[in-house]
Amino acid sequence: MTVMTWAPEKTKATNKPGIPAMAQAYARWVNANGGLDGRKLKVVTCNDHNDPVGAADCARKAVDMEVAAVVGSYSQHGRSFLSPLEVAGIPYIGGYGVTDEEFSSPLSYPVNGGEPALMAGNGRQLAARCERVSLVRPDTIAGDDLPKLLDAGLTEGHRKPSSDIRAPEDGTDFTAQAEQALERAGTGGCVTAALGARTDTFYDSYRRTEDTYPTARISSVLGSVDQSLVDRTGGGNGPYEGAYLTGWYPAASDARWGEMREVIRQQAFGDNRVDPTDAGVQTTWIAYTVLKQTVESLDGGEVSSRTLRRALDDGLKVGTGGLTPTLSWRFKDMLAASDFPRLVNADVTFQMVRDGRLVPARKGFVNVSKTLERVR
Repeated sequence: MTVMTWAPEKTKATNKPGIPAMAQAYARWVNANGGLDGRKLKVVTCNDHNDPVGAADCARKAVDMEVAAVVGSYSQHGRSFLSPLEVAGIPYIGGYGVTDEEFSSPLSYPVNGGEPALMAGNGRQLAARCERVSLVRPDTIAGDDLPKLLDAGLTEGHRKPSSDIRAPEDGTDFTAQAEQALERAGTGGCVTAALGARTDTFYDSYRRTEDTYPTARISSVLGSVDQSLVDRTGGGNGPYEGAYLTGWYPAASDARWGEMREVIRQQAFGDNRVDPTDAGVQTTWIAYTVLKQTVESLDGGEVSSRTLRRALDDGLKVGTGGLTPTLSWRFKDMLAASDFPRLVNADVTFQMVRDGRLVPARKGFVNVSKTLERVR
């Protein structure tokens, strides 16, 4: 059986090379152990180049190849890639969750709460700690949704809405945005940035600016900051020490990631694209876990886009070893939020950087479904 995984690579903005690399490592591991329910798994990868034309090209390639599903992918251009998939009836399983369309298309089967859950959760996390919050986010269509999501979490914690500060997605200097963020955060405030791969560039500008302003705590979401970034920037002596982070899954050091880490060790040793602490790699692992259990549920029957969709729509329950709640995509499993009707997992985790390591800031998952239902 053939599936496709896509993500942007070698662009000037966000790049996610670990996603297709993890998909291929998963295929090597599965095929070395008898395949998916006895079938060899072939993974075709595609670079969406971070633009609508590239995303549509990847989707058309998937249609032309008659893949059974698109699995564990990342693209900011949901409108461009989901339309061709919908026409062809190809399910989109476990996308990264960065576009609204992933939470509205009937052919999308998300495994996390995407950017909506992260930002709403970040608001909840910061409301307990910050007098005021400045949000630095991309000046893009996807970025335009972030303030209202963060503010929903802040409002629930009886805080005022954030200061919305836009930044160019491919910027190389964010001094002006850092100055605005610090000025508006003030004493006892927090600055949170969700700029993907450019988040560290922003905090680099922030570090050069912060001494002339009242001290603020910093924050972000997993996917913009992860353990490898903390390590690269000095660990416990670096700028992220004490930062608050919101993620979808348990901390990367959690034992529940053990099988994924073993697969990476066996099948991607030396491939520095495949970082087990990267949220894209983790999401791809979970997406392929869903594919595996869906194929197995067919009991040796035909595997096609149609049979996979039917199994998922009929209430298949997928366990992920505690990395998410049990996943199921029946109508009654979905969130009562008009903006995100396909969202089935609204759990997030609150983490922080302590002694250079990402550790839980509180135990277990935090469910933000009620917060998301209030977003207007």
